[in-house]
Amino acid sequence: MAITGRFVLLALLGLVPLVAVPGWLTVLFVAAGLVLVLVLDLVLAASPARLVLERLQPGNVTLEGKADSVVTVTNPTRRKLRAQVRDTWQPSAGALNPSQSLVVPAGERRRMTVTLFPRRRGDLKSPHVTIRSMGPLGMAARQRTRILPGQLRVLPPFHSKRHLPSKLRKLRELDGKAAVQIRGAGTEFDSLRDYVRGDDVRSIDWRATARRTSVVVRTWRPERDRRVVIVLDTSRTAAARIEDEPRLDTGIEAALLLAVLAERGGDRVDFLAYDRRLRARVESASKGNMLGQLVQAMAPLEAELIELDWQQIPSQVRAVSAHRSMVVLLTALDGGAPEEGLLPTVAQLSRQHVVVVASVRDPLLSAMKEERTTASQVFRAAAAERALLERSAVMVQLRQLGAEVVDAEPHDVPPLLADTYIRLKAAGRL
Repeated sequence: MAITGRFVLLALLGLVPLVAVPGWLTVLFVAAGLVLVLVLDLVLAASPARLVLERLQPGNVTLEGKADSVVTVTNPTRRKLRAQVRDTWQPSAGALNPSQSLVVPAGERRRMTVTLFPRRRGDLKSPHVTIRSMGPLGMAARQRTRILPGQLRVLPPFHSKRHLPSKLRKLRELDGKAAVQIRGAGTEFDSLRDYVRGDDVRSIDWRATARRTSVVVRTWRPERDRRVVIVLDTSRTAAARIEDEPRLDTGIEAALLLAVLAERGGDRVDFLAYDRRLRARVESASKGNMLGQLVQAMAPLEAELIELDWQQIPSQVRAVSAHRSMVVLLTALDGGAPEEGLLPTVAQLSRQHVVVVASVRDPLLSAMKEERTTASQVFRAAAAERALLERSAVMVQLRQLGAEVVDAEPHDVPPLLADTYIRLKAAGRL
């Protein structure tokens, strides 16, 4: 039950006879009148428990997009429904008009549309709907909360998609270059030619030889369609906010651009999100649109406040691909002691795979390093300089182990990682 401002005003008006004719009888008369009005209004109000509620799920929407949540209220009672209905979406759903007034005559239905402008990626929910049914006098209301689950999946925005056309253009330019057309040992058939002294007899094509008067051999070239394994770190370091965006979201943008580019380039792409257990996995061999599968798998990912289990990364990669692959580690270079986790893992992976380590660098460090006006700014500049030097030392060690390193500010990481893939592809290292 809930009372309205009208009832409060009526109670204040009841003070007038108490002042004019003070006494217990006047008090009882005024109280009885207020209770009678309250009970009468509650009895005449439509029952919120008997209403029939239906929800049209908003489905999926990209971050910064717009979605509509529709709730249909059917009034099967014989009384007119005058209600305030609230669809209880969580704050990050950005509900524009979650509470609305509805008037539903007996036996009819009305729709309530709530406009959502989500401000956070992931699964957003509305567990119930609250209905406050007003009486005809507007003095009191019958209130009830009804279970009516609603869910909106907010997908990654994929802002780095704007870089895709230029990167694809560069990738197509590689088709005619010798770097990816090297003939020799390999597993991909290239062409037929006449046998010359010194050729391996195992490469003789006997069927083609039978159709001609000379011996013909097959030539091979290294494979161009290789595997790309993307490992996204979802541990505590991914929760750090850089330029008002979690490091995890920047990693998602970089992974999306690289995955789509590699798939368009003919390579097989596998995506893993991992901390101490596997949070998501997408394979290019599976049926359907890979980009759609990626955004669906990445949407509910959240940074877990636990340490990354580096020792399990090689086994996770091995479970995906036992052959030589390009392994991309989207992680942080400033979380804890790299020599205890990142460096041994990269050393182990580099024995078989081409390893690329991509990390987000906070631009605030460069800004702090330049500001040295006050004593406080000098200390901050010293701390920033130390942090940058430590990152540089880790990058040098990673390169000595044979890994490629991409360390840049958030908006530069996706295109630079794509450029690294194209460069490795052009050099025939994949």
